[in-house]
Amino acid sequence: MPFAPKLTAELAAAGRGRLHKHEKFASRFLAKKRDLIVYVPGIYDKRPELKFPVLYLEDGQNLFDPETSFTPGIYWRVGETADELIAKGVIQPLIVVGIYNTGKQRVSEYTPTRDKKHGGGKANKYGRLLVEELKPFIESRYRILEGPNNTGLGGSSLGGLLTMYLGIRYPLVFGKLAVLSPSVWWNQRAILKSVARAELPARPRVWLDVGTNEGAHTVYQVTALKDALIHKGWEEHRDLHFEIVPGAEHNEAAWAQRVGPFLQFLFPPSDSAV
Repeated sequence: MPFAPKLTAELAAAGRGRLHKHEKFASRFLAKKRDLIVYVPGIYDKRPELKFPVLYLEDGQNLFDPETSFTPGIYWRVGETADELIAKGVIQPLIVVGIYNTGKQRVSEYTPTRDKKHGGGKANKYGRLLVEELKPFIESRYRILEGPNNTGLGGSSLGGLLTMYLGIRYPLVFGKLAVLSPSVWWNQRAILKSVARAELPARPRVWLDVGTNEGAHTVYQVTALKDALIHKGWEEHRDLHFEIVPGAEHNEAAWAQRVGPFLQFLFPPSDSAV
């Protein structure tokens, strides 16, 4: 259900959101500096008394700008999609933080365990950067609603793997997870063991998906992750949405098509959010 008509009209009249760039964010946990790009909804400046939920997304250069995307000209259209859905009143107005990856260090930073062939295994350090440094930085500069119910994390491919891992590592921090085409294959599907062993004082709300044109093994592996979540207590149509997307490939164009659906699942309208 959308917001009440009066509030929906106000959101529509607020217009497009804005982007803010924060360059060369430094960490004591990882050596490489990274840029941040922050979307704030149109109503942000018009209603200075309001606070907003926040979604942190990996691979920030692929989200808002066709010129910086991994595939030039093809990007997730997060800003345009959020603007449209907020104006219709079908999602909460929210802040989205795009965290740029660091190029060659991406594999290392986005993976929770070290693989014999591919290396990696610095996701715990990345998690500390995110929770202990980046999140407080954003909260000090923007009007953010507190608590896991107002805090999301998302990514695709290795970013989806990272999201799933940090989601079960910090369930009292991130209460909403957008896990798109996760690289379940990493290090002999170690993420399945991580889910099975996780001690969860709370279960985040999870959007999980995979495309049929990503390969039969990929569909099988992501389905195995879905089964592991259900075995751990998640329930489809309640706190878990699982979708096999017909014809979808493993690329930015395919993930852009899922931004609207996962925003509606993770951030449905709530008068308490504004």
